[in-house]
Amino acid sequence: MPARNIGIPVNPPQKECDDPHCPFHGHLKVRGIILTGEVYKKKMPKTVIVRREYLHYVRKYKRYERRRSNIPAHLPPCIEVKEGDKVKIAECRPISKTVAFVVIEKLS
Repeated sequence: MPARNIGIPVNPPQKECDDPHCPFHGHLKVRGIILTGEVYKKKMPKTVIVRREYLHYVRKYKRYERRRSNIPAHLPPCIEVKEGDKVKIAECRPISKTVAFVVIEKLS
């Protein structure tokens, strides 16, 4: 079974999986926000922590400060990533208490 079109221009994974929470081979639909970040931790099964760094403007001092946020994201078995890889994540319905994003592409 080939990977289905998820409506976002990404390269579909070469491997196949039987995960129901995979946007390519399961029934999970992606919608809303699409973010990029770096895989910070990969210690949970099928879940990664993606660290996103961004600049926030402080009006009082007319300067930018660096901020970062950690986003838990579901990792389908068909996408191979390790800590330090750049990934693209997309918003989906809540999969668990904290996970509401899914990894859709490995960038580097």
